[in-house]
Amino acid sequence: MFGTLNTFLSGVARAWAVNDGVNLASFVSLKDKHIMNRNLYVEMPENAVSRILEAPIDEIVCAHVKVLYYLSLEPRDFLLAYRHQSQCVQSVVKMLQQLKEENWCLPIMYTVCLDLRILAQKCEELGSGSKPGEILERAADCLMSCFRVCAADNRSSDIETKRLGMLNLVNQLFKVYFRINKLHLCKPLIRAIDSSAFKDTFPLPEQITYKYFVGRKAMFDSDYKSADDFLSFALKHCPKNFPHNKRLILIYLVPVKMLLGYMPKKYILECYDILQFHELSEALKEGNVRKFDDVIQRHEYFFIKCGIYLLVEKLKFIVYRNLFKRVYLIKQTHQLDLNAFRSALRFVGEKDMTIDETHCIIANLIFEGKIKGYISHSHNKLVVSKQNPFPALNTVS
Repeated sequence: MFGTLNTFLSGVARAWAVNDGVNLASFVSLKDKHIMNRNLYVEMPENAVSRILEAPIDEIVCAHVKVLYYLSLEPRDFLLAYRHQSQCVQSVVKMLQQLKEENWCLPIMYTVCLDLRILAQKCEELGSGSKPGEILERAADCLMSCFRVCAADNRSSDIETKRLGMLNLVNQLFKVYFRINKLHLCKPLIRAIDSSAFKDTFPLPEQITYKYFVGRKAMFDSDYKSADDFLSFALKHCPKNFPHNKRLILIYLVPVKMLLGYMPKKYILECYDILQFHELSEALKEGNVRKFDDVIQRHEYFFIKCGIYLLVEKLKFIVYRNLFKRVYLIKQTHQLDLNAFRSALRFVGEKDMTIDETHCIIANLIFEGKIKGYISHSHNKLVVSKQNPFPALNTVS
């Protein structure tokens, strides 16, 4: 623990002199043990800093010390701490621009950007902005300043380029955009990473985080096969000692898999405490509309909190498909009276179902490729294909 501010600044100076980016990152981190040192809680540290540190590290450290000061107050002033953290990030942008063809400073950027996002989230939780999401949006603008510098660094060698820092920033931006529900802002970031020469060589933990968010976005865009690929990659490569992260991935991967026709194993759901999906899968396999609606209602809070309520509701068409397949197997004919389907729907809980609503459900199932056939309105019948009238869900495009 550094005894005085001058001792702390001398440590920074030594690390700066030898281009020790990792050590410098710890000096400006809000998670490092030095933040407990009361001697560093200085409201106006400019004079002390300027005597010991040179530009551009002086501005970065000065802003960091001010952040510590405002977080030491009782009560803590998170808004002013956030503002000085923003200045810290802006000073890092200047540093990145000055240190041309060098990337040893990237750990400093990672650290101050992470702390900025966390402080912005805290301010949002406390309602510090004039409107929800405002502070996080401003924080994203700061992060984008760093991203632009990294993305534009085309002259450096592959070893020294700042482009190696792009994915870390993209993941930070994803976390902001998902929180403020501005997923459209993710598109240019995804294009930047997909076109990057380093997309397969970024650190694996960063790739896992990236695939997780891109998978979630694909899910919201109804691109379920891409969502399956991205989320499956994230799950496969997520270390076993991070069960919480695996659970987060599964919360989105499981309903995507179900929409593609793959039902989850109960023991996996038990391991990660998401048995809500087991109840859903049982209702799906049975074609039991009443049971499906009951599960949705009982676990409504869970599905809404996870942001998958609308996705889970789409599974209802699979319930209808499986119910209608049962009707087909019972009737053993390729020309099925639509009243038989309405009767089946009423039997499993859709008491007020009309023949027009039945028509609509079947038409949607045909459109989605879940039933191969056509409706004969003049005869009020569904005429299904004699070959594979109910294709396996994992073959439906």
